[in-house]
Amino acid sequence: MHNIEVKSILSAANGMNIYRGCLHGCIYCDARSSCYQINHVFEDIAVKYQAPELLEQALRRKRKKCMIGTGGMSDPYIPIEKELGLTRRCLELIDEYGYGIAIQTKSDLILRDLDLLKSINRKTKCVVQITMTTYDEELCHILEPNVCTTKRRFEVLKIMQEEGIPTVCWMTPILPFINDTKENMEGLLDYCIRAKVYGILQFGVGVTLRDGDREYFYRKLEEHFPGMKQRYIRSFGNAYEIPSPDQQALVEEISNVCKAHGIVYDAEKIFDYMKLFEDKGEGEQITLSFL
Repeated sequence: MHNIEVKSILSAANGMNIYRGCLHGCIYCDARSSCYQINHVFEDIAVKYQAPELLEQALRRKRKKCMIGTGGMSDPYIPIEKELGLTRRCLELIDEYGYGIAIQTKSDLILRDLDLLKSINRKTKCVVQITMTTYDEELCHILEPNVCTTKRRFEVLKIMQEEGIPTVCWMTPILPFINDTKENMEGLLDYCIRAKVYGILQFGVGVTLRDGDREYFYRKLEEHFPGMKQRYIRSFGNAYEIPSPDQQALVEEISNVCKAHGIVYDAEKIFDYMKLFEDKGEGEQITLSFL
């Protein structure tokens, strides 16, 4: 890992990424795409060591409270966070200054900061977003090798639900010919129902591939699924959007389950919910974007 100097930590829309690069090793990782201009080895994490100081400066300057978003480009709970504690320090500041948080991860390391998430949620709103793509544990180890499996992520969602913290499941990406099965979707949906998630984000059953991301993905397909790279090339060429052949039926299944169990499935509504700052002490509501 190495230090990266930045002048600010919050985007114009109140998004925050403390790290650049990742160690989870997910074979489909979009963040590897060349368009994001990560000009270093992806696993050599660029760390914004000054993130807490920059965040405190930004929070002090703001005229109105809002939701802060993190985890969209780099998981805030990659393994080095256990040592560095930068995400925790930023959560302490968000809690101290009375802001809300919408945080996305695949890691159960988030449970380390449950005390802060509960404190934020008591005063404003904390939304925990967990990615779940693969119900089968052995397959999950292949697709997402260096992070806890989906079963453990379900347990994290349950803990959040028990603590009154709202949750969202990112049920994406789903890989054609690999985990785009009815059985996989049924297993994931069962987890979501049992964890009483607020919403499921699903942008059509499939995956997106771009330069940088595609090359890594294909190398991993050759390593773990002999012949699958050639099948992808025959089926999709160099397309950006890679839909499952069973997309329509699987999307319909997800939609029907969500409707039956009161789970929000409309992406716009979910994002609006996560952007909505709620002052639980004074009842004031302010809408500000973090994406």
